[in-house]
Amino acid sequence: MNEITEAFRVLLGTSSEDLTVWQMSARAAVIYVIAVAIIRMGKKRFMSRATPFDLIIAIVFGSIISRVITGDADFLAGLGAVVTLMILHWLFAAISVRWSGFSRLVKGHSRILVKDGQMDAAEMRRAQISEGDLREGLRQEGVSDLAEVREARLERSGEVSVLRKS
Repeated sequence: MNEITEAFRVLLGTSSEDLTVWQMSARAAVIYVIAVAIIRMGKKRFMSRATPFDLIIAIVFGSIISRVITGDADFLAGLGAVVTLMILHWLFAAISVRWSGFSRLVKGHSRILVKDGQMDAAEMRRAQISEGDLREGLRQEGVSDLAEVREARLERSGEVSVLRKS
């Protein structure tokens, strides 16, 4: 066991004070491979159209990984933290699929900003979205006139989705 521990220390170092360029490079390579594997296991949505729920995990994940690479955090403890976060992410996602109340709690809900061509100012204030932001979202969906809109929603991802009048 001591040989394994010593080999691990020589290859990956122990702290930021004694890391060589090669040890930090080895840490980066090992963390990269492990991070790719964990993200691949994290389902397709993990880094695609992310909700704040998904972005929080990505930010914390990146923070821990950077500390592990630079030696500011213990290598195995950092990996343990990353794996724990991914397990919690999976667990929260699984609970969200089965319980809509929990989903709304951790992921939020969409808000109707436009109904039958009319902006809902109160809902826009609650969503903290300006008329300019709404119009930009509509233009990105190919809509230039509110009269064309049956319904526009601010989705949980922060994007505006539009249903046109038929």
